[in-house]
Amino acid sequence: MNLPLPHLLPDSVDVLVIGNGPVGASLVALLGRHGINTLVVDKVHDVLLLPRAIALDNEALRILQLAGLEEGAFEKIVIPEVRMHCPIVGQFGRANTRGSLDGHPKLVTFYQPDLERTLRDQCRHLDSVTSLGGFELLNLTQDAEGVDAELRAEDGSTRRIRARYLVGADGASSKARSLIGQDFRGRSYAEDWLIVDARGREQAAIDHVEFLCDHRRPTPHMPAPGGRERWEFMLKGGETREQMEDAEHIAKLLEKWVKPDQLEIERKAVYRFHARCCERFQNGRVFLVGDAAHITPPFVGQGLVAGLRDAANLAWKLAWVLKGRAAPGILDSYDQERRPHAREMIALAKLMGRMVMPGNAPTAMLVHGLMRLTHLIPPLRRHFEELDIKPKNIFKRGLFMPAGRGRRLRRGGLFPQGLVRQESGSIVLSDAALGDNLVLVGLGIDPRASLTAELCQQWERHGGSYLQVGLHGQKRRDTTPFVEDIGQTLLTSAPAGSLAVVRPDRIVMHEGDPAKARQLVQESLRLLGS
Repeated sequence: MNLPLPHLLPDSVDVLVIGNGPVGASLVALLGRHGINTLVVDKVHDVLLLPRAIALDNEALRILQLAGLEEGAFEKIVIPEVRMHCPIVGQFGRANTRGSLDGHPKLVTFYQPDLERTLRDQCRHLDSVTSLGGFELLNLTQDAEGVDAELRAEDGSTRRIRARYLVGADGASSKARSLIGQDFRGRSYAEDWLIVDARGREQAAIDHVEFLCDHRRPTPHMPAPGGRERWEFMLKGGETREQMEDAEHIAKLLEKWVKPDQLEIERKAVYRFHARCCERFQNGRVFLVGDAAHITPPFVGQGLVAGLRDAANLAWKLAWVLKGRAAPGILDSYDQERRPHAREMIALAKLMGRMVMPGNAPTAMLVHGLMRLTHLIPPLRRHFEELDIKPKNIFKRGLFMPAGRGRRLRRGGLFPQGLVRQESGSIVLSDAALGDNLVLVGLGIDPRASLTAELCQQWERHGGSYLQVGLHGQKRRDTTPFVEDIGQTLLTSAPAGSLAVVRPDRIVMHEGDPAKARQLVQESLRLLGS
């Protein structure tokens, strides 16, 4: 619900979220699904109409699914491929983004204000969530039991709120980050770019993403929903914001694509692309997510995606601690799991940036020429075209049982998603059948068969549930919740008769054969501090 008056702020909440952008709103929606008493505040009341994120991958769409957004909740354009073109050597790179992974397209573009409105609408239906605009964070102090936050309202008045935990989702200039001593340090990869969003291009817009890697003026170009297109022009030395945002100058930059009389500019702005990451995403009871914790250049479309991964990783851990299902120590695994992967994505974006932005013609000829030559070597071509260059979201350390190499189902990696048929006859993506719990999954077997009644009760007290996955056409023979694997995705992920413990963020916490069912449950409970 929305409360407009400062004096109606609650005195205390379980979680206070600073910032109601797409990452903050996603975190709030996930917390709300777990019934956590959450307040989210933002400086502004409405969604900002600014040229920001435009791309989402299958992992991001799966997280939004977890947050309650159905397949058609907001408009998207499915991108079949990404092309990289150099005026000297021609097309030198291509990424195949056709098809889907884990039930979602590999790559889509979207219109961020639509996504933000959809997320906010989702939060309005959650009784445990309160959303307020017109407030900013001034200061915070924390002790062993919680965080005291001082907020300033737009009328200048201040209020203090007690929260058990505070999350800074307040963007690249995060006040929360500054207050916990995690200001970005060291050198930043920084480049100024003019971003132009045009609309009214329903019949003329391209259907793919292209990077024009011209050393004179690199230009990424892509479509977006609503007949929109985006161009990003790198500024040359000496060019100013005023020059670049001039209407006549923009028309000249776009003349190879759009005639001036057909040009309908929706937004234009000069932005600086950075590559930064905090030393830690947590200080005591204060956490950082999204751009408050890390900033990724846009060349691999992973900026918002990384923030959504943060939200999914942190939300269920906060919920389990606040509900008494897990010890507070599990919260340390948030930084342990998320920071290394965020750094890997930043490094990849910087590498791609060097390909997009060659400094001169000889460098372009060398770099782009070598990339084109790799297409003559099938393994290298597949490595780039099938996006194997992208760091896998598989943790090295964290809240899961370590395992040796050679396991088909990776502990610390994502559990697959596919189409399943429920006992009601409805066909859904398997995450819907897993629900919001910590799930013991039996792949072809009843996961409860080897557990004692006492151990089942302990598992359920700590947020555990069960799911048996059977073959297409198979029917349930016991009382355990059951689905048919009609997409043949889940049963092929591990040897027949395997068990898996799947976290609410769909990370595999543990796995093994049914003879070790009791051990799997007990070790998973120990990970929770039980």
